[in-house]
Amino acid sequence: MKFIGSVVVIGGIAYALGLFLPWWAIVPGAFAGTLLFRQKLLPAFLSGFFGIFLLWTGLAAWIDFTNSGVLSARIAEMLPLKGNTAALLGITGVTGGLLGGLSALSAHFFVTPGRRRGDPQNYYKSKR
Repeated sequence: MKFIGSVVVIGGIAYALGLFLPWWAIVPGAFAGTLLFRQKLLPAFLSGFFGIFLLWTGLAAWIDFTNSGVLSARIAEMLPLKGNTAALLGITGVTGGLLGGLSALSAHFFVTPGRRRGDPQNYYKSKR
């Protein structure tokens, strides 16, 4: 339940920020959403990935539907996709998902303390 709530919150924050800011606003959105729901390493990455993946794929599909697929068909022909608009939607979603997942992973590492290798002041002295 925590995972699904995190995916919904990350998608909602990213969508709200995307209304007023450029496309990269998904990164602080996924970061903030992960700070609200503290999770372990893999669930944090996956919630960021799926939150942004679903958001970007849904928005790209909606834009594709509203203009009858004209723009996405032209872009898919320019790229080596042979006019496959579904592949273009998938690539769009995976690109956004990776950005969201890495941002969520950064938030996880931000709040999780790292492992210490002993006293930081004497670390290099003990290696001699």
